[in-house]
Amino acid sequence: MALTYKWKLTGLQKQNTTDITNLVVGTRWQVTGTDENGNEGTFDGGTPFDAPDEGQEGFVPYEELTEELVLGWIKSYVNSQSSYWEHINERIQKQIDETKWSKEDVTTENLPWAPVVEEEEVVTPSEEVSGSIE
Repeated sequence: MALTYKWKLTGLQKQNTTDITNLVVGTRWQVTGTDENGNEGTFDGGTPFDAPDEGQEGFVPYEELTEELVLGWIKSYVNSQSSYWEHINERIQKQIDETKWSKEDVTTENLPWAPVVEEEEVVTPSEEVSGSIE
């Protein structure tokens, strides 16, 4: 069963150094997996970064960051850690499985060894016969 994933950046961890203001050193993010029936599971994660120094290849000033760029860094990191990606998928699939279980029709049945109790017919006031007493 294939899942469709939606990634969302939920926070940035910044640090000021002697050379750089607002250096991103970590992120908070969320990925939601959805199966073909619309059942969802979510995983919240965090990724630390060893950001390059200003002037080095790959350095992007804070003011020029975009969500798409930062999510690209996160996905690259997560995909490079196969056991981490497996863990994320397991957690998402577990939530989806729990959702499916809670959505299934569950009925309450009499115990097989207990006598069957017939429900009494209840007459509501609207069903009462009106008339006069003579």
